[in-house]
Amino acid sequence: MIKEYAKNIDWSKVYKFVLSDNRNKESEYKKVNAELKKEGFYAEKFTQKQAFHHNFKWEEAENFLNEMIEEGFRQVNIWDEDFEYSIKITKKEKVLYNKKKNTSCQKCEQTHNKVKKYLIPEGEIIPPLVDMGVFTKEGKVVNSMYDKYRQINKFIEFIDGAVAKAGLEKINIIDFGCGKSYLTFVVYYYFTYIKKMDINVIGLDLKEDVIKKCNAAAQKYGYDKLRFEVGDINGYKTDMQVDMVISLHACDMATDFALYNAISWNAGIIISVPCCQHELCGQMKSEELSIMERYGIIKERTAALMTDAIRGNLLEYCGYKTQLLEFIDFEHTPKNILIRAVKSNISAKHKKIMLEETEKLCTCFNFEPTLLKLLKENAYI
Repeated sequence: MIKEYAKNIDWSKVYKFVLSDNRNKESEYKKVNAELKKEGFYAEKFTQKQAFHHNFKWEEAENFLNEMIEEGFRQVNIWDEDFEYSIKITKKEKVLYNKKKNTSCQKCEQTHNKVKKYLIPEGEIIPPLVDMGVFTKEGKVVNSMYDKYRQINKFIEFIDGAVAKAGLEKINIIDFGCGKSYLTFVVYYYFTYIKKMDINVIGLDLKEDVIKKCNAAAQKYGYDKLRFEVGDINGYKTDMQVDMVISLHACDMATDFALYNAISWNAGIIISVPCCQHELCGQMKSEELSIMERYGIIKERTAALMTDAIRGNLLEYCGYKTQLLEFIDFEHTPKNILIRAVKSNISAKHKKIMLEETEKLCTCFNFEPTLLKLLKENAYI
């Protein structure tokens, strides 16, 4: 049924579509994002734990969409130059179709972006952004990539503000769970070539093939103070003085190990976007507030928010001025909390309050969070 509605769309104008609500239990894919780049569409097919990439020409977009519909997806959102389309099949097999004017059209975005001054400027040849498909070879933002361009700049703003507040002139950074390291390369470029700062960066990930490609890319770009290593966040050791720890989408308790390492190294800045906070959801049990356990989606989301609230409080207790900020994820998923912590002078009274709040919450819901255990086991608490 979705296919019939999709046929009426002018696919020559489509620059983005998203498939969600997969009701086929045998399908491994949970969500699919596809965006138009210079040479065609770039799609990301998300499973429970991984993302698989697929490239295809723009004239193949409708066929790709139809193949994904066969996987069991029951909702499709499509954006073209003029309209935004929403097609959904309800559980009662009713088709909900909506078409409205696209107020975020690319022409409008281009006008807006010429007015706003970004930290990563358009017009410069930045090799990582060219290879990512965000910039053309001439240094211009690809029309369909303005969202990602803004998101990259927003992330750099978070880091730049923390560095400015800390007064650092030289930065040693460790990026835990770096993955393909798109942002790692951009961070290196920004502080080395735009801010003219002395920067050393180590990216860590478990996947040997990914690390090999990242080191090859760093060598290709001539980034001689950027290197990548294969390793586990838990137990990672370094002799380097660490000024900043970045942790983007380190899954579940891996974020806690990243935060603990940063605390143990007395790192001045911590930037973390947590992912897949399952630990406390499995532990949640409360006699007084059992309502929070009754509905699965409420339990899951509440536990995830509590996880990050506890992390924020524990960072405050350990001497970090901490903010939990809204950050729309690059994959447009609900992972939209960024933790930014900067080493500061925190009063003993405030630290006491932070710890008491944490312990009360843990007692109420029977929580034993990993970060709290690590800090207690190693005598930080």
